[in-house]
Amino acid sequence: MTLKTPRDAEQALAHIRKAAEAILLKTNLRPKTAVILGTGLSGISEIMETDVSIPYKEILHFPVSTVSGHPGILHMGRVGDAEVAVMEGRFHLYEGYDPAEIALPIRVLSLMGIENLIVTNSAGGLNPLFLPGEIMVIHDHINATGANPLAGINLEVVGPRFPDMSRAYDRALIEITQAEAKRLGIHLVRGVYVGILGPSLETPAETRMYRSFGADALGMSTIIEVIAARHAGLRVLGLSMIANVNLPDAMEPILIDDIIATADRMGGDLIKLIAAVIGRMEEETDL
Repeated sequence: MTLKTPRDAEQALAHIRKAAEAILLKTNLRPKTAVILGTGLSGISEIMETDVSIPYKEILHFPVSTVSGHPGILHMGRVGDAEVAVMEGRFHLYEGYDPAEIALPIRVLSLMGIENLIVTNSAGGLNPLFLPGEIMVIHDHINATGANPLAGINLEVVGPRFPDMSRAYDRALIEITQAEAKRLGIHLVRGVYVGILGPSLETPAETRMYRSFGADALGMSTIIEVIAARHAGLRVLGLSMIANVNLPDAMEPILIDDIIATADRMGGDLIKLIAAVIGRMEEETDL
């Protein structure tokens, strides 16, 4: 809910603290990095040694995923030597959740001690040079959702009233990702992500409009999470799996099943890249 009164803010903070405590009681791990996996981007078991897996419905005050391709499980474990929290599944405005509810897990992760957030999604390509199955590292975004998790009373203990968004996506993490993609032979593109409300998919006219704004890919997630993460002082890396490419003058029907199928088929490279980036981050932390 939008925080309209001091009582709302007090209740929201209590919910965040209780959820964080409930998770930490189930594991001795204290990760510094968290990953959010988007639509169809599972396969985390291939790279992760899991200590505990907690369904969202068992975490106090957590929302519950209602969309296909979002299992709704929080995994705590290790990727190589790095302790990591992985959200397998997320929440969207179009499900009926309000921005503060979508931001709650990010604030819980921050209270747990998370410092770095890797956020992924399946996106529709707007850049005609992109190909389905490519990975785009997000260097900036456009919030076209009409919503913001910071509206209402500010949670001062979480972050400032007016957080800076001039570098929403951490440049050092982008450089690490580009270097690791090159080392692994994974083709990586770079671009601007535009987040929309959904759940209806974009029209040809909307595709032209968002492209004219400078957007390279489009999706229905990520924006609210990134704003909440930056408000809390987390470093953010954003990665989009380009599931399809929208050409407004030759628009084909966009089917969500096809988007999930592409993400399932090509998600292995994304998971491999995430593991490599986490490894580099762990090495730099140890220096």
